[in-house]
Amino acid sequence: MFDLGWTELLLIGIVALIVVGPKELPGMFRAVGKFVGKAKGMAREFSRAMNDAADQSGVGDIQKTFKSAANPMKTAMDEVRKTTDSVTRDLNAATKPPLSPDQQAAADKARAATAEMAEARKVPKAEAAPAPEKAGAKPKAAPKAAAPKAKAAPKAKAAPKPSAKKTKAGDEA
Repeated sequence: MFDLGWTELLLIGIVALIVVGPKELPGMFRAVGKFVGKAKGMAREFSRAMNDAADQSGVGDIQKTFKSAANPMKTAMDEVRKTTDSVTRDLNAATKPPLSPDQQAAADKARAATAEMAEARKVPKAEAAPAPEKAGAKPKAAPKAAAPKAKAAPKAKAAPKPSAKKTKAGDEA
C-alpha cells in the first residue's frame, strides 16, 4: 500500500520534531500508533466478515466456474487426462493375448541372455568388492598388474624433485 523507506520515515520524524516539539512528540507518536492499530483491526474485521459472507453465499463455486471459463484449454485437458487414465486402466486390466510358441521361445531366449549378461557383470564386481575390505590380504594377480602401473607414474613424477633438491644442496656447498 504505502511504500515508506527509512529515509522517508527519518524526514517525517524530523518534520514532526520541528512542528510538534520534543516534549509533545512521544504523546503524538503514541496517539498515532493507537489510531493505526484501530484502523488495522477494523480492516481485519471487515475483511474477515466479507470472506465469511462470500463463503456462505457460494462465491467459491462461482470463482471455480470463472477460472474454468477463463482457461478452457486447461479444463478440457484435465477432462482428456481423466478419460485417458480410465481407458489405460481398463486396457491394462484386460487380459493380454497369449504369445505364439515362436514369440514365447524368442522371449525366453532374450530373458536367458539378459540373465547371463547380468551374472557376467556381477562376477567382476563381486571379486573387486572383497579386495578393498581386506587391507592386510594379498591382492590377486589382476590388481597387482594394475597397481605397478599406477605407482610407476607417480615415481616418475617424484624423481625430478629429489634431484632438484640435490642440485640445490650441491650449489650451496
